Amino acid sequence: MTTEGLHITERGDGPVVVLLHGLMATGEMFRWLSEPLTSRFRLVIPDLPGHGGSGTVPGPYTVEAMSARVGAALEARGVHDAHVMGYSHGGTVAQHLARDAGHLVRSLALVATYAYNTTTRREQVEGWLAPHMVRLLGMRRFARIVARPGTGGGPPLAPDQVAWLQDMLATNATTQMARAAAELSRFDSRPWLHQLHVPALVVSGGRDLAVPAHHATMLAQAIDAAQTATIAEAGHTMIWTHRDALARILMQWWDGVDRHQTSPPR
Repeated sequence: MTTEGLHITERGDGPVVVLLHGLMATGEMFRWLSEPLTSRFRLVIPDLPGHGGSGTVPGPYTVEAMSARVGAALEARGVHDAHVMGYSHGGTVAQHLARDAGHLVRSLALVATYAYNTTTRREQVEGWLAPHMVRLLGMRRFARIVARPGTGGGPPLAPDQVAWLQDMLATNATTQMARAAAELSRFDSRPWLHQLHVPALVVSGGRDLAVPAHHATMLAQAIDAAQTATIAEAGHTMIWTHRDALARILMQWWDGVDRHQTSPPR
């Protein structure tokens, strides 16, 4: 279904949970995580502007513009006071949504994400290279390079998971992904994270090489009363390698918020 130009999938019934996917992915990345959640929650899963079923949505593809599009789509569907989970790039959109449309956000879960993803020299080089590589190689060949068994640290993905991930990434258009990657390298929420006044949980993988632990620390220290959870053996692909552990953490968090209790999940 399309709302405000965005393709949105809905599954399940109950309190509303909005799931925001990573850069160059689509809402399809939540296929397996959705399974344990749909019996208790109404999942609202947009494809972000320029991605997947929202591939023809025009830019700009800044995080702020993506957040505005998502907010308008949620408003159009009557979605307010929702739990919002952002994964990797989706976490940057979630941060902006909480800042600019706080009435839409009941709680934040920021998974494998960051406030500023070019803090180290390696990250700066990767941020500069990504859009150029996408333009040069096209999404199919780029996907084969970045989506490999050991992508992002932690346990390796199975061969069928790698093939599925490559196919999902390759469904996106080269031009849109290059533009989105270039814009993401300019994202920096550090000056205003202290303005977020919703319950927030920061989830990290102990072996995440794509978004190392210092990013979770930065978020947790800057957001007032933010809580943290770590899946020790997980990497950046924890959504597939540690689905049950991640689902358990998230459900305990959302249940706690809904009971007006925000004790750290175990």
